[in-house]
Amino acid sequence: MMSSQLHRVLIVDDVPIVRESLRWLLENEPDLTVVGEATNGLDALKRATELSPDLVILDVQLSQLDGYAVTRSLKQLPDAPLVILVSVYDDPLSRQRGVEAGSDGFIEKGTDWAPLITQVRRALDNRFTKSA
Repeated sequence: MMSSQLHRVLIVDDVPIVRESLRWLLENEPDLTVVGEATNGLDALKRATELSPDLVILDVQLSQLDGYAVTRSLKQLPDAPLVILVSVYDDPLSRQRGVEAGSDGFIEKGTDWAPLITQVRRALDNRFTKSA
């Protein structure tokens, strides 16, 4: 089920080409708009507070605060965004840490970003059906 609402997305990754790829991918979706980017954990929290995104695509490996710590902080916000973690590591421990931090999805960074859109859709659908 795709809602007609425009969902605001914040991209957080320390690698410029990854942010650019994610922006391109997400902005090709008619109901998603990228409202900002951040390059480290502290900046991610600052930008999320300023921009109030609906969804944060968040790298696990960041300077200052890692993605798990950022996720825990984001989930404490009054209007907590959905959080999809991305990582070069796709092992059970990394995924478990993501769940424990409160993430709404976990994707391995790779050559194909299609699973990310699937995770985004699933998270948005879950939020949409819960609030309906």
